Amino acid sequence: MNTIFRKSMLSVAGLAFAGGVFAGPIAAHANPVDAKPVAVAVQSAAPKPQGDQSRITLNDEQTANVKAIIAATKKAGLPERAAVISIATSLQESKLENLGHLGDMNDHDSLGLFQQRPSSGWGTPEQITDPAYSTTAFLKGLKQVDGWQDMPLTDAAQTVQVSAYPDAYAQWEQQATDLVGQYWNS
Repeated sequence: MNTIFRKSMLSVAGLAFAGGVFAGPIAAHANPVDAKPVAVAVQSAAPKPQGDQSRITLNDEQTANVKAIIAATKKAGLPERAAVISIATSLQESKLENLGHLGDMNDHDSLGLFQQRPSSGWGTPEQITDPAYSTTAFLKGLKQVDGWQDMPLTDAAQTVQVSAYPDAYAQWEQQATDLVGQYWNS
């Protein structure tokens, strides 16, 4: 098997060398004045949104929470993709509302933008309902996910959140991307 692999590699190297020998003299005599720039298509590193997308109209409180998530992401030194994942997660968990205890409608002891639980070690109720703290806690979890930058948003969010509805985050990716695009540099 090693012999076959080595021969294959030598063949590829030989072709590359031969291509350079034949192209080299031609390139050396090219007139630089006639050279024209070539357009190169650049693809975004972020994966495209998956599935049907949802969208809501934001009020002032929700917009302030978007800005708080972006500020915490920047403070953590993370790229825009981390803010997109965070905002999409918060859109799913709380519609970007900093939720307190909801009584009988509450999911266990879940609180805040990300519906984090004090009983699961996310922090105290006061911490979890602080947008900067809760975002930083979410981002800390996200950074521990190998390859989060390149995986589908819903997979990255689910790995941190461990939701009963693991695919639900995907529906918010376009709106989260748009919000980050709108507020990242403001």
